Amino acid sequence: MPSIPPRAPYAENPSRSRGRKVAEAESRTRTAFARDRDRIIHTSAFRRLKEKTQVFVAHEGDHFRTRLTHSLEVAQIARSIATALGLDADLAETVALAHDLGHPPFGHAGEDELQIQMQTFGGFDHNVQTFRVVTRLEHRYPRFEGLNLTWETLEGVIKHNGPVVDKLEKPSWRAIAEFDAQYDLRLSTWASAEAQVAALADDIAYNNHDVDDGLRSGLISLDDLLGLEGFGRHYRAVRQAYPGLERRRMVSETIRRMIDDLITDLTATTAARIAEHRPASADDVRRAPPLAGFSERMRREADELKRFLFERLYRHYQVMRMMNKARRVVRELFDAFLDEPRLLPPDYRRADGARQARAIADYIAGMTDRYAMREHRRVFDLGEPY
Repeated sequence: MPSIPPRAPYAENPSRSRGRKVAEAESRTRTAFARDRDRIIHTSAFRRLKEKTQVFVAHEGDHFRTRLTHSLEVAQIARSIATALGLDADLAETVALAHDLGHPPFGHAGEDELQIQMQTFGGFDHNVQTFRVVTRLEHRYPRFEGLNLTWETLEGVIKHNGPVVDKLEKPSWRAIAEFDAQYDLRLSTWASAEAQVAALADDIAYNNHDVDDGLRSGLISLDDLLGLEGFGRHYRAVRQAYPGLERRRMVSETIRRMIDDLITDLTATTAARIAEHRPASADDVRRAPPLAGFSERMRREADELKRFLFERLYRHYQVMRMMNKARRVVRELFDAFLDEPRLLPPDYRRADGARQARAIADYIAGMTDRYAMREHRRVFDLGEPY
């Protein structure tokens, strides 16, 4: 049985956390980062991920991934890599579970449409929306808005893809600039190693699991995938090891090996970069170039797969038709609510135009696919009860 590495000196340590914006007594049973994870799991926003699009709209099939199942898969991968590297697995898992909380219904189609509708009202960005969910929009506690997460989790949520200080001039990032002015998140540096691992775990999960869903849907073919370097290599090895194995299990084993290959490569490459830069603390990680990463060969294979999925799956005409319908739902709801705010639930009505538009964006972004379609019928279909 493999041994678990001890905590590395460059790992985040919950006992030395920078704390929370609003001071709280520590939990008697959980570390600060485990407590953050549990707070995220108990949010309304996390539960709503169960019916938000990953690639396929939720009602298109019971076996396709949703934002919720995707987030759980990312968290599992992030936790495994963090453990192997001696990092804080709770923090890596927490950032992974939180990373999609701000996604609107219908995936990137919903986000693209909200970006258009909000252009004159401060813009929309799903990463910023995630941050607003955990710092402002969740109303669960009597002493503060949001979840009052630790500094390290908030940093990881907004910086997991790298420094963001150059984005603060964008209107859509105003909420981050305002928060940072009160509670410095060091937006010009890289985040912790745990957050970097969580970001790359996202790449591993959605690339490979979208292959699975694409094949299941019939929109991409096995023959097309065999021309890809990574998939073809692993599929041929599985076919040689298990001749006569049924196609479904052949594909599952191929994807499992691809994920294992990526995790192994990411762990080894990251360990080599850490050995090169020799960080002695978590702050040394922030001062260093990005430490988590893939080898050149693995990055090349992952990029090839990403390009294939973009061209053959995400832009498939059947997916595009559904996304066009989804954008129309978001656009028409936004326009109707902006023209007549009294169509909104009372909690989302504002007196000021820009604040009203932001409240509408919050309302729509929080919807599941199913709720958005139902709300559209309520607003526009005379046969639907209000």
